[in-house]
Amino acid sequence: MSAEVAPDAVVVVDVANVMGARPDGWWRDRAGAAARLLAGMPGLVGDVVEVHGTDAPEPTQPGTARIARIVAVVEGQAKAVADVEGIDVVRAPADGDGAIVEVAGGLVASAALTVVVTADRGLRARLDDEVRTVGPRWIRDLLDA
Repeated sequence: MSAEVAPDAVVVVDVANVMGARPDGWWRDRAGAAARLLAGMPGLVGDVVEVHGTDAPEPTQPGTARIARIVAVVEGQAKAVADVEGIDVVRAPADGDGAIVEVAGGLVASAALTVVVTADRGLRARLDDEVRTVGPRWIRDLLDA
């Protein structure tokens, strides 16, 4: 599918959850680990990718979208991370899950195709039905490609 016909998607990343999915020592320097994770994300903007939302009504139905924007939500010590050109970094004022629900809800209200990257089942349950969710491996595979 070409970029001209793929719908645009906004990808909202639960940075703490994605970092926690790979035991690479992130807990020793959360801001540094967040910076390393975020550094590759601007390169994904504009890419056409497969999105098989795990909570979609028909998860086996393939979906293709162009990543139009990435919103990375950081919390706790990771809030010390510097802004990254090419993506939006949101520093959660309290808990990261609440900020993700708020960001995703606003995107759905604006009719944007919204994809949240998290393995957190509790967070997934709080998201609007229109939000597609994918696990941390989805974005890790894109970043590692």
